[in-house]
Amino acid sequence: MRRLIPVFPSGILKRFFRRVRAGVSFRRLLRWMLLALAAWIILALLLALTIHIYGRVERDLEPADVIIVLGAGVRADGRAGPALTRRSTHAADLWQDGLAPFIICSGGTPGHTRRSEAAACAEILRGRGIPAEAIFLEDASRSTEENALQSRQVMAANGWRTAILVSDGFHMLRAEWIFRLRGMEVSPGPVVDSRPGALEYTLQVGREVVALHWQVFKEIFNLPITYVTSI
Repeated sequence: MRRLIPVFPSGILKRFFRRVRAGVSFRRLLRWMLLALAAWIILALLLALTIHIYGRVERDLEPADVIIVLGAGVRADGRAGPALTRRSTHAADLWQDGLAPFIICSGGTPGHTRRSEAAACAEILRGRGIPAEAIFLEDASRSTEENALQSRQVMAANGWRTAILVSDGFHMLRAEWIFRLRGMEVSPGPVVDSRPGALEYTLQVGREVVALHWQVFKEIFNLPITYVTSI
């Protein structure tokens, strides 16, 4: 008897090898995606560590024309929240040390209250003995980027060139970078002797990592000013 040899249509073989190649390509793509994810996680952790260390460095500050206090949360009753209280108190200490003759309180009005962050900051400063004529309000900004742009206008109107930037340590790296991107000569004056609780601090550092990614994206693509709540 003649031996029967099975014959496969060529179309079936082509589809089979195409699927094999597709499977190999998908596994290769998945492998590269996992490697990219691992690299990004390492980068994000290093960035978080850099944010932490940068905000904890004690600095010998040189006298400047003005101190700028970056706004933070205001309670529903209009009183400054913990972060704004820390920043305003630190700014008052710097003023009393003779590091600048004027203070700009920066920060607009949140949606949950009619009082601006700048006004709440000024109240704390006056309570710490800072005269009203030494305090300037910038109460139109809603973000760190707008803090920089609005504060620059106040400085230009008064002929000031140098500033000490006051904010929480976890915020200082990004804030200083943004102010310098806007052409301002600032020195970092972070609040280093007081921090929020461990959980809040971790969340704030994580937020800064995300916000730095967004700022880099904006600068690369030259996007206009954008407002994202709380950054």
